[in-house]
Amino acid sequence: MTDVIGSRDLYDDEHEEFRRSVRAFVDKHVAPNADRWDEAGIVDRELFTEAGAVGLLGFAVPEEYGGGGTDDFRFNAVMGEELARNPVSSGVAALSLSNDIVIPYFTGLTTPEQRQRWLPGIASGESVVAVAMSEPGTGSDLAGIRTKAVRDGDDYIVTGNKTFISNGQNADLVVTAVRTSEDRHKGLSLLVVETASEGFSRGRNLDKIGLHAQDTSELNFDEVRVSAANLLGEEGSGFVGLMRNLPQERISIAAAAVASSEGVLQRTLDYVKDRQAFGKPIGSFQNTRFEMADMVTAVQAARAYLDHLLRLHTRGELTAEAAAAAKFYATEQHVNVVNRCLQLHGGYGYMREYRIARDYEDARISTIYGGTTEIMKEIVGRGLGL
Repeated sequence: MTDVIGSRDLYDDEHEEFRRSVRAFVDKHVAPNADRWDEAGIVDRELFTEAGAVGLLGFAVPEEYGGGGTDDFRFNAVMGEELARNPVSSGVAALSLSNDIVIPYFTGLTTPEQRQRWLPGIASGESVVAVAMSEPGTGSDLAGIRTKAVRDGDDYIVTGNKTFISNGQNADLVVTAVRTSEDRHKGLSLLVVETASEGFSRGRNLDKIGLHAQDTSELNFDEVRVSAANLLGEEGSGFVGLMRNLPQERISIAAAAVASSEGVLQRTLDYVKDRQAFGKPIGSFQNTRFEMADMVTAVQAARAYLDHLLRLHTRGELTAEAAAAAKFYATEQHVNVVNRCLQLHGGYGYMREYRIARDYEDARISTIYGGTTEIMKEIVGRGLGL
């Protein structure tokens, strides 16, 4: 066997044609800039407009607003797989973040007026989007959000701080979770904050272990005046809005984790076939064969499980519990696979000039963002009636 992925029947011809388009985009627009973006800690804004120009942004945005007009999440999955499996800049995760995690707020919770105002710019890549939930003292406990929005006539006055915000440096529109009353759940609302607003400022582009080209920022709101016309849904419906989109966020992270594991395994398979020790390829050693056999089998099983859940999601049948299970299972396995593959590279695996070292750095966050493994297990456990 020379292909670690194995056979699949999830996708149709149009999805595979789209896959070829994603690969061509990566080769043309991403690969030449990857090292520069990693060093800069941020991708060029042009990445978004270039993606928008060739239809790689806003698959679910209606055609009348310049989007793809499809809610078939398999297109999102194809793109996420290609970006995760390809050993290029981690900054391209910004595109999947936009498509899978942030844009659904703009398509699913907006009024006709809001869609007309925001969606064309989002689909074209002219307006970069982000979602701001986490705060310095609040991570997975969304009900603990303290950033306040106080009604003042036709506006809200927003005060508070957010952290760990992906796309934070590039963003033009930030879906911001704010507290509009003291009720833990019914007191949360969602406001779209325009980053050009007075009182809004960006803090540090955070210095992370991995995902160096993905800008991750602190955001500050110092009495930012936001029009009530920027409220998503009803006041007090923010918690429900966040919960509505989290299953797709988690299945997206799981899909990327499995695809990244496949890419790491394929590159490691090529390495152990070529690398010589004691006069023969290290892949010929029993330990190497056993390690590779174990990992490939586990990842192929994860792929089958995930493809089943992607089918469910495409039909609108994915549960929060299933998404949480996929998220923690796939990401924990991802970290394990990268760790073991680095070991097979020996001392070279510790050198950042080898892709496996950067894979190791990038993988670690996957068990944390989008909800930690512990929170995912809590969701699954509660679903069992425990």
